[in-house]
Amino acid sequence: MPQIAQILETYASQFFWLLIVFGLIYFTIGKGMLPKIEANMDARDRKIADDLAAAEGARAEADNLGDSGEADLAAARLVAQGKANEAKAKAAKDAEQRLAKADAEIGVKLAAAEADLAKASAAAMASIESVAAEAAADIVAKVSGAKVSAAQAASAVKAVMANG
Repeated sequence: MPQIAQILETYASQFFWLLIVFGLIYFTIGKGMLPKIEANMDARDRKIADDLAAAEGARAEADNLGDSGEADLAAARLVAQGKANEAKAKAAKDAEQRLAKADAEIGVKLAAAEADLAKASAAAMASIESVAAEAAADIVAKVSGAKVSAAQAASAVKAVMANG
């Protein structure tokens, strides 16, 4: 069949050049561009890995700083609480001293007031006794018509007041 022989002769040279062009493309891309692409991908992978490692290191450092910050904060709280307790104790002691001083002053004033009250009570009782003695002498004079001396009336009033 001559048609098949003709196809082989016509396309044989084209097939030959097709193989040569594909071979050149393979060697150009495979040997020239592919290593550059692989190097670029490897560099990106290394960069990503380095960035992840740096991020992990930064996170660990932040955790350590956070822990040390919390420890410092707890220590500061303890110091502040101790100072607050000292201030409370000092304030309580000062208040107790002022209260004791005020109690002493009140005790002195109370004793003075009781002494004044006792004097006033004694003066009032003396004045009541004299008024009662005069009234008793007047009552006896009006009721019985007898004259009673002031001394007798005073002794009778004292006796009645002593017995209640």
